[in-house]
Amino acid sequence: MLALTMVPGLGPIRITKLIETLGSPQAVLGATTSQFARVPGIGNTTAASIAQHLHRSIERVDEELEKIAGAGAHVVSIGDPRYPPMLAQTPSAPPILMVRGQLDHAATHKYTVSIVGSRSCSVYGSEQATRFGHAFASAGLTVVSGGARGIDTCAHRGALTGGGSTIVVMGCGLSHAYPPENANLFDEVVATGGAIVSELPVHTPPDAKNFPGRNRIISGLSLGVVVIEAGLKSGALITARHANEDHGREVMGVPGRIDSPASAGSNQLLKDGAHLVTDPSDVISILERDAYHLYSGSHEAKTKVPTQPALFDKQSTNTPSPAPAPTPIGDVDDATRALLEALDEPRTGDELAERLDLNPGDLRSKLTMLEIQGRVQRAGSRFKRVR
Repeated sequence: MLALTMVPGLGPIRITKLIETLGSPQAVLGATTSQFARVPGIGNTTAASIAQHLHRSIERVDEELEKIAGAGAHVVSIGDPRYPPMLAQTPSAPPILMVRGQLDHAATHKYTVSIVGSRSCSVYGSEQATRFGHAFASAGLTVVSGGARGIDTCAHRGALTGGGSTIVVMGCGLSHAYPPENANLFDEVVATGGAIVSELPVHTPPDAKNFPGRNRIISGLSLGVVVIEAGLKSGALITARHANEDHGREVMGVPGRIDSPASAGSNQLLKDGAHLVTDPSDVISILERDAYHLYSGSHEAKTKVPTQPALFDKQSTNTPSPAPAPTPIGDVDDATRALLEALDEPRTGDELAERLDLNPGDLRSKLTMLEIQGRVQRAGSRFKRVR
């Protein structure tokens, strides 16, 4: 699995398709270019690229494992019993995680909640993040966040002062402490039974393009997401969207000043229907049902987005009708045409971003415009082409 993640152009979606089609990671490592080309969504050009880079990737595995060990970390793959089960349920779950410390989903980290928000937070925001993190840890919940300046740092510190455990999801490799001033904090997280986690190669430097991807991991690890003080363009809103649209998780927001740009995004979430929470006990009450489903083993069924018509949907019949052929795409710019052509079947935003090599923010803007135009419709966590 580590070798596959080091092949350029192979992300979680493609790796999953390769394994499902060819049977196992070992079978993928021994496959030919023609076998790769027969995998849905791969094609001849990508197949040739995979074959070209795969051998070199295999040769680099031992070297990469040495680097990981040198950073005080280890690898957990998606088939490993130590891999977080809630994260494994999500679309585009990372095939592997680099872990410094320990992930204990059976006990210490079984019940998790994420706290996210702005890097440039106000005193109010930092106070609330610390307060909520402390209360969650005191109640036995593990706090998950991104280790960034601002709200993330306050949430982690609050969890530690509450005597609990916390998980940091990094947007860089584990040989880096980012931001640098949090190096001692990260050491304390590990020393108190928490974990520092990344899906990226261990020496990957901090880069803005990596942070949107790590947001889906923060959401995937958690029963629910609490947003504290986020602006309209905050990455915390990406985490909230993953939680709501892709993962079936609860999204909660702490209200902020109505005249503060720092709270415009989190306040908008509340207008859009997120749970309004003003006390940590509100969050615990909202997550009680989800925690019960996790305890009883039914969490995946509870959060899974239905792919079949509703039982009493007037459009459903005993004999499904064949899907109508999509109407011609028409006269559009090249980028829009590529997006519509990629929707030859319903796909999630993550699948589209990987297939088209687009920034998730740019993709979401394009999809929103196409929804307004009536050319694309949302079906659960997927988008489908209408015309």
